[in-house]
Amino acid sequence: MRLLLDTHAFLWWIADDARLSNRARSAIANRKDECFVSLASCWEMAIKVSLDKLTLAAPVDRFVPEQLATNGFGLLPIEFAHVARAARLAFHRRDPFDRLLTAQALVEDLAIVSADPIFRRYGLTRVW
Repeated sequence: MRLLLDTHAFLWWIADDARLSNRARSAIANRKDECFVSLASCWEMAIKVSLDKLTLAAPVDRFVPEQLATNGFGLLPIEFAHVARAARLAFHRRDPFDRLLTAQALVEDLAIVSADPIFRRYGLTRVW
């Protein structure tokens, strides 16, 4: 399975946080599954760090690449096709980061690892 980690899932995986469900933890740990972190999540983390709403173990420009490499996660770039798909989404969710993650998952045929059930309303497979 190909997985897109929601921002909180990525952070909870790194922190070994108990809020990450057992099913999500198993899917991420399964080396047969390919895991991606969106550039949109990187942007979201950078914004939250700048607003003092998130503290990382290192500056975001070091933290994210190190964690991607350590965990074997791919970085999913933002392509125009993702942006165009986001423009056509129903407004089940207004959060721009979640809307872009939704569009990326739809375009790239990825399941999403997220505690948020809203992603199912877009027809995505949610791993939680």
